[in-house]
Amino acid sequence: MTRLIPPEDHCDVLVVGGGINGAGIARDAAGRGFSVVLCEQHDLASHTSSASTKLVHGGLRYLEYYDFVLVRKSLLEREVLLASAPHLAWPLRFVLPHDSHLRPAWMIRAGLFLYDHLARRKRLPASCAIDLRRHPAGRPLEAKYRRGFEYSDGWVDDARLVASNAIDAAERGADVLTRTACVQLQREGDAWLATLRNTLDGSERTIRARLVVNAAGPWVAEFLDGHTPLPARHHPRQIRGSHVVVRKLFDHDYAYIFQAPDGRIVFALPYEGDFTLVGTTESEHTGDLAQPAIAAAEQAYLLQMANRYFQRDIGAQDVVWTFAGLRPLLAASQDDPKSVTRDYVLDFDRSGPPLLSVYGGKLTTYRKLSETVVDMIAPVLGNAGPAWTASVPLPGGDIAGGDFERFLALLRGQYAWLDPALLYRYARAYGTRIHRLLEGCTCVDDLGTAVLPGLYQREIDYLRRHEFARTADDILYRRSKLGVHLGAGSVRVLQDWLEAAA
Repeated sequence: MTRLIPPEDHCDVLVVGGGINGAGIARDAAGRGFSVVLCEQHDLASHTSSASTKLVHGGLRYLEYYDFVLVRKSLLEREVLLASAPHLAWPLRFVLPHDSHLRPAWMIRAGLFLYDHLARRKRLPASCAIDLRRHPAGRPLEAKYRRGFEYSDGWVDDARLVASNAIDAAERGADVLTRTACVQLQREGDAWLATLRNTLDGSERTIRARLVVNAAGPWVAEFLDGHTPLPARHHPRQIRGSHVVVRKLFDHDYAYIFQAPDGRIVFALPYEGDFTLVGTTESEHTGDLAQPAIAAAEQAYLLQMANRYFQRDIGAQDVVWTFAGLRPLLAASQDDPKSVTRDYVLDFDRSGPPLLSVYGGKLTTYRKLSETVVDMIAPVLGNAGPAWTASVPLPGGDIAGGDFERFLALLRGQYAWLDPALLYRYARAYGTRIHRLLEGCTCVDDLGTAVLPGLYQREIDYLRRHEFARTADDILYRRSKLGVHLGAGSVRVLQDWLEAAA
């Protein structure tokens, strides 16, 4: 019997997974003229892509494994991302204290020289040796650390980066479906029939897709094995990266990179103005893919590493928030999780209707991965549209000259009635789209009800209407980080308000 599917439920590309890779692929494909549907079983960036260490970096430690190709690719993409979203990503200077167990200083200096020159730098200063007795980053450290090194990388708001890609995809014609799981793929002739299930009410719909991209992150193999006729050819290791957030340990804008005697790397980063983010661990994860949580031993390890370097000792009582995410890394590497490559593998099955699966990847290189995927699928779909994302800013990123400080100064004049801290948060979160958020507003009363400190009805409505936010967690921990400042009780307050306003 012929199955009739309405024309609006046909698409060229179905992307399964709303993390950074899925959102980036949907954006690129939609911008080349393909009809795209993106489905995500939970919220955008609700797992790995909101649980990173928030860095745009080349991967300095990958030089130890001679992974020069990945480092160069990452350094090139670092420049692209800093240019395309100057509100979400910005330069950050890192300080590496020289410790007794590290390689000789001359060897570290040589490695940093290589890091500086593997790819052209347009925005970031070169590395240098520093005297920690005179450098501002030396003051919070134990007195035994007298010399170190300083180099450049970048910071990014990971969850908002995902949302921005999804927003751009939707504005270019993609259908972005959150809280929607792809529960079955069936072959029908030269296309796929995909059953999509709303995870809130259980309703289902069927769409016909010419090609499917499996960007399900930690679920990449599970999706193939459980929901398609194609068994997974790779089964990644699930590596858990855990982080702790404590009240700030220092008052300057530098970040730290510490290398432990066991070879592992831990960062201590300025976070949300009031906090320090310490992470990450790399541990095998065998539990629920949807609910990774920091283990007691991981928390103790991160606190121990902080206490090894900082004068001020911290303990479990100082932890205000923790988060953990999974990185699916192919097991064909070395036995030690910290030495597994972060590069990606693309598995393109064309034995019937095409299905491309994405294994691994880094936040920094998501755009290049997305471009590569669309370059691979475009000939199959008969579209020769050129790659475009390297030179087009993300929504809100069209800041003149990429100069965020000048942009912020102009905003202070235009919105003098807005609290400076709130204005700064809006500018960072929305970039030039702050003007859409505040359209028609001339005073604080125009922002509507203050549902929580710093969170007004105007912003809630904007996030629900334009950024696919549905729940309190979406708003407080992914579209913003207000939940870290306001505490766990804020989720209940906002969720009750959302339900009452529905």
